[in-house]
Amino acid sequence: MVPYMGESYASANDFLNKVDFSRFVYPFNFAEIMAYLDSLAPGNPAIKAAIDIALNDLNGKILNQPCYQIYGADKNLMPVTSYTVGIDTPEVIREKLKDAANFKVIKVKLGRDNDKELIQTIRSVSNLPLYVDANQGWGDKKKAIDLCYWLHDQGVVLIEQPMDKNNLEGNAWLTQRSPIPILADEAVQRLADMDKLKGAYHGINIKLMKSCGMYEAHQMILKARSFGMKVLIGCMSETSIASLAGAALAPLCNWADLDGPWLTTNNPFDTPKLENGKYVLNDLPGLGLSGENEGLFTA
Repeated sequence: MVPYMGESYASANDFLNKVDFSRFVYPFNFAEIMAYLDSLAPGNPAIKAAIDIALNDLNGKILNQPCYQIYGADKNLMPVTSYTVGIDTPEVIREKLKDAANFKVIKVKLGRDNDKELIQTIRSVSNLPLYVDANQGWGDKKKAIDLCYWLHDQGVVLIEQPMDKNNLEGNAWLTQRSPIPILADEAVQRLADMDKLKGAYHGINIKLMKSCGMYEAHQMILKARSFGMKVLIGCMSETSIASLAGAALAPLCNWADLDGPWLTTNNPFDTPKLENGKYVLNDLPGLGLSGENEGLFTA
């Protein structure tokens, strides 16, 4: 649970103690369940996501269907997933790129004064397509649009949250002029955030730890499509549980950034299978988790 979302082990435990799980009867009404969870306390998206994901996994097991099938996703349409490289020295970045051997796209964090240097460092060792997350780091829209054109020439496919999430006008100005799709990230967390974003961005980045799980993430995908917006499904620091939940929805999206299990040292489940940089979904019911701890999740 990332600190900036205001969650901790203590807050998650406190929230769980408020939940009356006997209310969750089958067949699960996920809209009612989410409304109930929201009524208990605002925020707490990660622990709400944990409940939603567990119930989605259980729903798949009861129906004897994989979650991707339940949500109408075609696993053959799985997009490649990116591997994230954080802001660091050129030497460390070159070393980190060695861990990305099985990936076909690199995601790079920008938003400081050395953005071009970071891209040039990556380009000195890799020609893979790039996703950029500017982390609200660009303040001058004129400089930002110049950088967008330069990044386009460097093979950048998309840019997440270039300007402050509250600067709707600035981000919309970039969206109207950028040769690269501009996506809302920090500016969108849940379904209710989306109406104000129409026309201000080319697309959105959905993360299950912000959307409170699979049900609302799917609703956000549908709404984005109705707005003519594109969708990146991303992740926080996550194990195979959450990343496979995201992967079940990924074929409904344009892009994926679900590298959590490869950046997590204490993943209690088997690392998902990749082929040609894409998740390979199995046909096991629910999330398709495997590993010696799988029974702990579903007990």
